[in-house]
Amino acid sequence: MCTIEDVTLPARLVESVSGDPPESPRRAWLAELPGLVRDLATRWRLRVGAPYQPGGSTSWVAPAERDGEHLVLKLGWRHVESWHEADGLRVWAGAGAVGLLEARVDDRTDALLIEACEPGEMLSRSLPPEQQDVVLAGLLRRLWVIPPSGHPFRPLADMCAWWTEEFKRRPAPDLDPGLVRAGIDLLCALPVSAPRQTLLCTDLHPDNVLSARREPWLAIDPKPYVGDPTYDALQHMLNFPDRLAADATGFADRMAGLLELDSRRLRLWLFARCVQESPDQRHLARVAAALAP
Repeated sequence: MCTIEDVTLPARLVESVSGDPPESPRRAWLAELPGLVRDLATRWRLRVGAPYQPGGSTSWVAPAERDGEHLVLKLGWRHVESWHEADGLRVWAGAGAVGLLEARVDDRTDALLIEACEPGEMLSRSLPPEQQDVVLAGLLRRLWVIPPSGHPFRPLADMCAWWTEEFKRRPAPDLDPGLVRAGIDLLCALPVSAPRQTLLCTDLHPDNVLSARREPWLAIDPKPYVGDPTYDALQHMLNFPDRLAADATGFADRMAGLLELDSRRLRLWLFARCVQESPDQRHLARVAAALAP
């Protein structure tokens, strides 16, 4: 472990801010990060190590220790995708997700002290794809809880509405205009037609599942919303472009079976997301065409 005076910045975080204008709020936040780390180390009585490299593009994450317990300190630039990570971890209380010990949130920073996953191997590097499906499905079924009354989580419909507006500003995808309309219409309709609403992780994929001692596998880095649990299978599937290209329908049906979901509804969600992502990920246009209802 390094001393707290040796606070350094992860390469990917520095790179992500390098294109910002000199007066940008994110540059100011990055300049303040060492002081924020030192303040939290004092406040939470931590011995903090060097950040994980190359790190992520929006957060500073490092190993920490308190009273002999191995922990992880995470300071994130507060942006729309990062909202309510701490709230979600509190609701799950370690059941399938990493445990939360401390949190401090303000207008610019989400600071979390969480349990360390050890040995911390990514699911994506530990098991073959078919076994990754099983592990991830088991976690999702546990994470789909009913949020408490008065919860702060945003509805999934808000995310889909934002994506729809973003889609309109991008170049036209390599798809028949009728399929494009169908996909975007579904992106708006599916969230409000869900037969049930649960707390969602929304970004669970094999890189965000780590091996641990308390449980074999734990989810990290959630982006909680409330909505249709069928949606939560999508990011995992989108992380396997070769499987989608080979047999998107079969992949969707497999995940629906593992998750005890309506397979037709999952195929519709996958079609809608492939249409929405196709301007930036051109290979998904072919997947969307194969899934067209």
